[in-house]
Amino acid sequence: QNVLQMNAINSNYNDPNNLKFEEIKILGALQEITAVTVSQNNVVENSPLNITYYPVEKVAHISGLQLELGKSYTINWTQKMADNEKFDCYPSPDPTQEKCEQLGCIWDATSISDIPPCYYSSDNAYSIDRVEYTSSGVTANLTLNHAKARAYENATTPISTLRLEVKYHLNHMLQFKIYDYQNTRYEVPVQLNLPSSPASTAAERLYEVTVQNKPFGIQVRRKSTGTVIWDSQLPTFTFSDMFIQISTRLASQYVYGFGETEHTMFRRNMSWHTWGMFTRDQPPTYKLNSYGYQPFYMALEEDGNAHGVLLLNSNAMDVTFQPTPALTYRTTGGILDFYVVLGPTPELVVQEYTALIGRPVMPPYWSLGFQLCRYGYRNDSEIAQLVEEMKAAGIPYDVQYADIDHMERQLDFTIGTRFAGLPALINKIKEEGMRFIIILDPTISGNETNYPTFSRGLQDDVFIKWPNTNDIIYSKVWPFLPNVQVNESLPEQTQIQIYGAHAAFPDFFRNSTVEWWKREILEFYNNPTNPSGSVKFDGLWIDMNEPAAFLNGAIGGCRNDLLNMPPYIPHLGYRSEGLAFKTPCMEGQQYLPDGTPVRHYDVHSLYGWSQTKPTLE
Repeated sequence: QNVLQMNAINSNYNDPNNLKFEEIKILGALQEITAVTVSQNNVVENSPLNITYYPVEKVAHISGLQLELGKSYTINWTQKMADNEKFDCYPSPDPTQEKCEQLGCIWDATSISDIPPCYYSSDNAYSIDRVEYTSSGVTANLTLNHAKARAYENATTPISTLRLEVKYHLNHMLQFKIYDYQNTRYEVPVQLNLPSSPASTAAERLYEVTVQNKPFGIQVRRKSTGTVIWDSQLPTFTFSDMFIQISTRLASQYVYGFGETEHTMFRRNMSWHTWGMFTRDQPPTYKLNSYGYQPFYMALEEDGNAHGVLLLNSNAMDVTFQPTPALTYRTTGGILDFYVVLGPTPELVVQEYTALIGRPVMPPYWSLGFQLCRYGYRNDSEIAQLVEEMKAAGIPYDVQYADIDHMERQLDFTIGTRFAGLPALINKIKEEGMRFIIILDPTISGNETNYPTFSRGLQDDVFIKWPNTNDIIYSKVWPFLPNVQVNESLPEQTQIQIYGAHAAFPDFFRNSTVEWWKREILEFYNNPTNPSGSVKFDGLWIDMNEPAAFLNGAIGGCRNDLLNMPPYIPHLGYRSEGLAFKTPCMEGQQYLPDGTPVRHYDVHSLYGWSQTKPTLE
C-alpha cells in the first residue's frame, strides 16, 4: 500500500530524446499525501518534488519527478489526515481515547486545542439504492452498512429506512429532504411558500444536482461557474432518532448567518467554532444561545456569487465551522429538510429566502418614530409626568410603553391599583397624536381566587400538560403568590422558590388557545363590563416566549430524563443543565391545529412564533 513499483522489462534501448516521467497523479487518495520518496536499487534519490492534494476530488498530484525511461524505480508516499480535513467524531463534552475508539474513530490529541482530538477515518455508513432522476428532481433510498454503524446508545442507533427526495422547485431554488419512509417522524409544522408542482426547466435552472452513491452524498453545483456550493459526501453523515448529523464542504470562507447568538463580526469565524441554536431567555452573550432561532446561512462564493441555505428543523441543534472550509450540522430530532436559493447576488438571496418563508410584516408608519420604554415605572403618574417633561424638553417622541409594572402583580390582562389611571392616560396621549404599547407575557398564574383569564383558559383546555394525563405543567415565572409579604432582602432565586406562583404555559398551536388568547386581548381593549377601563393600546409587546421560566423545568422537576438530557446535548449555554434550563420540561404535550400531538422537545423553538401569529391577527 502507498507504493508504486515501476519495473523496466526491456532496458537495452537508449532514448535519444532523454524522455522522463515528470508527474504522477494518484486517484482515490482519501488522505493528504505529505511526503514522497523515489528510490532506485534501494538508493533514495534526492530531488525536490511538489505535492498538491485536492481533497474534494481525492486526487494527489506529484510533480518535479525525473524518472528516466528504461530504469526501474520505487515511489513511496506517506499519507496523513490534514488537520483541516478532520471531522469531529465525538462532539460531546469530555472526549477520551476509549470513547473515541468505541465509535471506530481515530484518537490523536494535538497540541492545538481547537482541532478535534477524535476524528473520523472511514466513510459514512450509508450508500444509495434505486436512484431515479426525473425532470423535476431525484429520489433514492439509502442503504445502511450495519458493519460500519456505530452509536452512543439506542437513541442514536442509525436508522436503516431512509429516503432522499430532491425537488427542483424553481430555477433558483431546490429542496432536498432525508426522512424515514417507514416510521413517521416529527416535521416542522410551518408552511413554506412553494409552488404546487416544480416550476423549473433544465435549460433555465441555475444548478445541477448529483447524488453520490457510495458513500452517500449530495452535490449541488452552480451551472454558470461550475462552483460546488454543497458537497456532503463526508464521513459524518448519520441519521438516528435523537442525533442527526450532516456536513458539507463550503464554496468559500465567506459565510454569514445562524442565530440567535452574539458574534464579534458579521462573517462567521471558520476556525473550529461551534454555535448552538435553541431559544432561551438569554441576554446577548458571546457563544450563548439567545431568544431567536435562525437555521439559515448565506455564503459568498470566491467569484462573488451568493447562495443561501435553510435547514427546516426546529429541534435543539448546533453548527460547527472548520477551516476546510466546511460546516457540520447536528440536531436532536426531526428530519433533514434543506432549501437552497441560488441568488446570485446577496440581495436576490434575501428576496428568494423571504419569498420562501414569508415576507417581513410591513410596520405601521408610526412605529418608525422614537419610542420610549423601560422596566420599573412606579405608577401612572410617573408616566404622565414623563410625557410632559419630554414635550417640555422638545425631544422627538412618538410612542410610550408600559412594562409588566402596569399589571396587578404581573397578571396579564389586569391593571394594578397604582396604574388605575392608565386607560385615561393612554386616551389623552393618543389624542395628542402619540401611540401606546403594553406588554403581555405568555404564562398565566394558577394561584388566583378570581382570575377570569386562567379560569377561561382552564375551561377551554389551553395549557401545556404532562403527557397522557390531564395535569397542567406548572413552573415559576411571574407572578409571586397573592396575599404574601415578599422578603426582598433574600436572594432572587430564593424569593422565586418561596413566593413564586404556579405558572401555566398556553399551547398557542391549539385552535382553542388561539381563540382564547384573541378573546382575552379584545376584552382588555374593549372592556365589556367597564368601558372606561378599556385599554386602547396601539401595539402589543409579547415577551418571555422562548418560553422563559425562573426555574429549570417544572415545580417538582421533569419526568423524562431522556428528553431533557438527550444523548447528545448541542453546544448551548449551561450545557450540563440539559435542555430544560430556564424553560419548561421537554415532555410537555402540545397539539397542532389539526389535533396532531407534538412534544415540547420538538416545537420548543417555535413557541414564540406560535404566539406571534394569533397576536398579530
